[in-house]
Amino acid sequence: MTSSSAARNQHLDELRALMASHSPPIHALLIPSEDAHQSEYVSERDKRRQFLSGFTGSAGLALITTREALLWTDGRYFLQAINQLSDRWRLMRMGEDPPVEVWIADNLADEAIIGIDSWCISVDSAQRYEQAFLKKNQTLFQLSSDLVDAVWKHRPPNDATPVIVHPIEFAGRSVAQKMKELREKLQHEKASGIIITALDEVAWLYNVRGNDVHYSPVVHSYAIVTLHGAFFYVDKRKVTTEVKNYMAEIGIDIREYDMVQLDVSLLASGQLKGSAVNGSLLMEKDINVAEHSKIWIDSNSCCLALYSKLRPDQALMLQSPIALPKAVKNPMELNGLRKAHIRDGTAVVQYLAWLDNQMQENYGASGYFSEANGSQKKDNLEIKLTEVSVSDKLEAFRAEKEHFKGLSFPTISSVGPNAAIIHYSPDANTCAELDADKIYLCDSGAQYLDGTTDITRTVHFGKPSEHQKSCYTAVLKGHIALDAAVFPNGTTAYGHSLASQQVRPSFESWRFKLHMAGHALDILARTPLWKSGLDYRHGTGHGIGSYLNVHEGPHLISFRPSARNVPLQASMTVTDEPGYYEDGNFGIRLENVLIVKEADTKFNFGEKGYLSFEHITWAQLSEEGLRFHNAPYQTKLINTALLTPAEIEWVNVYHSDCQKILESYLNVQEKEWLRKATEPITASS
Repeated sequence: MTSSSAARNQHLDELRALMASHSPPIHALLIPSEDAHQSEYVSERDKRRQFLSGFTGSAGLALITTREALLWTDGRYFLQAINQLSDRWRLMRMGEDPPVEVWIADNLADEAIIGIDSWCISVDSAQRYEQAFLKKNQTLFQLSSDLVDAVWKHRPPNDATPVIVHPIEFAGRSVAQKMKELREKLQHEKASGIIITALDEVAWLYNVRGNDVHYSPVVHSYAIVTLHGAFFYVDKRKVTTEVKNYMAEIGIDIREYDMVQLDVSLLASGQLKGSAVNGSLLMEKDINVAEHSKIWIDSNSCCLALYSKLRPDQALMLQSPIALPKAVKNPMELNGLRKAHIRDGTAVVQYLAWLDNQMQENYGASGYFSEANGSQKKDNLEIKLTEVSVSDKLEAFRAEKEHFKGLSFPTISSVGPNAAIIHYSPDANTCAELDADKIYLCDSGAQYLDGTTDITRTVHFGKPSEHQKSCYTAVLKGHIALDAAVFPNGTTAYGHSLASQQVRPSFESWRFKLHMAGHALDILARTPLWKSGLDYRHGTGHGIGSYLNVHEGPHLISFRPSARNVPLQASMTVTDEPGYYEDGNFGIRLENVLIVKEADTKFNFGEKGYLSFEHITWAQLSEEGLRFHNAPYQTKLINTALLTPAEIEWVNVYHSDCQKILESYLNVQEKEWLRKATEPITASS
């Protein structure tokens, strides 16, 4: 047993002792991955589930009972969890095993008390649990403090990194514009105010950024906006003179982070007062309090601790009115994303060219282009290429680019069997060395002031097997099918017009501009894999922030039911990333970022309009504007006999554009490498 495993076992024992001595005794303790803002990526001090279990994946839920320790996670992390959990833990596979609330209701005793830190659970989750617990009269108990913190002796401190004003030349819209539209939505729903808890929504609304969470340029904060006031809750140590003046100019009150719960109580009682806001829709004296009695929360992101300060009949629980405006990029944001992807695509090409050279020189590999048999690694290597060292090199190429601020998520740099771990995270002390005879998958991205990037390429520097080629080609065919899709506007996942459904009336400009749900498009990327009996355990696409979270909702392209909820619409961004993974052998994934755009179709059945995609994983300057793409696909991994003529043309056009767009940013050697990597492919017999 390692020292870290022994320490975690001790923490489990200490935690159970605290549970037993608590009044009332806690029979089971829920430990989510999320922080008080329901974030996907959290700060080091908020990684309670990771601290206790040793599992480092971004998604998961731990349950500690008096005798068992269980961890739920999704298909992206099954292999990783198996490798990281000790024998005192039991892995529960989401989608295969019962959900946590069902397991509790079926396995724990009548009237069992299940503890939870009410700051770290959403209203949706809490209400779902409470409904399940009715079966045995079990209780979801809100703890006054997090019990994990009591056993975490060296919990990281709360650093005071400064809040940063995000310039209008990158944001594209002023706070005044956003606030005016938000207040119109509040008035339309007869709400007196809204509690905003999601970190990226606060950052987007107030045009600020921060460094409180690795990979996500957000600041730990809340916002409350009423018809006559606006508030920003943040650790005031993070507020510079510039930020203080900026907030004063736009009429936003800055308050201490910990004051939010008290102010929610004041909001609920109609006593929350602040300075007048420039451009506010209504002055306080003009508000009919009786008509505007609701307080808007997004029950998927608002925590139970804040919701508990409202009367149940007072909460207006709807999707955040900020989610869609943030997801639908304005022209300046789209141009920024396109330009960011030019620089990012350049870095990825430079990296692949460098890695190809290193693999040939030091590992005797046949290289990116050749399929010659055999490889001979040099003795006494001066430079050992590992999953971590090569990903560091990729980061270095990106760091040279304008507006670079950091990575957008931990780079998934994975060799051979590690590539089958969908969200593999290499450790410098234990990671694999590159191998010319194994597939290499690299999923990476960066944060630039003008945009966020995410790209995956899979390559082989030796001789790939025919099976690997056929799998790669199936993934590529799915990737192309989604990219080339044209689909009707105003259609749900089941092909019905949204206008005929019982959708609650709301503000037309943001709720009724609905388009085809990502749930319906997911099948396009999977069909080529299904034809061979293959599949993958993750969604096909997610939204991308504008110098914000790399995974941005509310839309998805996925098999999950939640993808039915928010149809796609023009100017949204979404990834296209099908894959295939063989446990213990290899993994393949290809990913570009796309923009949803209006399609120019010959006909327009039903006068509903049609949509399609444009790439951003590179960018092209033309009379029509900017278009994006990124790095080439490795043609030696493609079995062209499995491609249709249209698919072959798609690859060739993509590669031709890629060369034209990126070559001016490369040196002579890199240009030659890209020229060779983008040579046209032809059908083979």
